[in-house]
Amino acid sequence: MLLQPKKTKYKKIQKGKLSKFDFRSNKLRFGSIGLKAAKAGTISSRQIEAARQAINRKIQRKGKIWIKIFPSLPITSKPVEVRMGKGKGNLDHWAVRIKAGTVLFELCGISTKNALAAFKTGKAKLPVKTKIIT
Repeated sequence: MLLQPKKTKYKKIQKGKLSKFDFRSNKLRFGSIGLKAAKAGTISSRQIEAARQAINRKIQRKGKIWIKIFPSLPITSKPVEVRMGKGKGNLDHWAVRIKAGTVLFELCGISTKNALAAFKTGKAKLPVKTKIIT
C-alpha cells in the first residue's frame, strides 16, 4: 500500500527549495501524542509506509493512527551509467518535503507508554530527526 497520488497535473516537476520551518501544521489535531519533525528534509512513500507498519506492530493495531503527510512530489532519476543530457529521467518514486516542526504521525486510544515505544521504533525508519510531542 505505497502512498502516491491517483492523478497529477504534471508527470514531472522541478525540485525547488526546501524551506526551514513550518508553523501551520505543528500542533496535534486528532491524536493525544504525535511524532514531529525536528529538521527539514524529504521522506519517500516507502519510508512513510515502513514507519506506519512499525508503529502498527508495536501498538498491536489497538489505537487509531493518523498519517499527517502525503507524498505528492514525483522524484525522477536516470539509469546508472547514462551520459549527461537527453532530458529529465523517469519517475522513480514519490516523496514529501518536510519542514521542521511538521507533525508526521498522531496516535490516540492507547497508553502513553505504548505510544512512546511505538514512536521510538517508527522514528528509526525515518530519515529526518524527530521528537515525540504530547
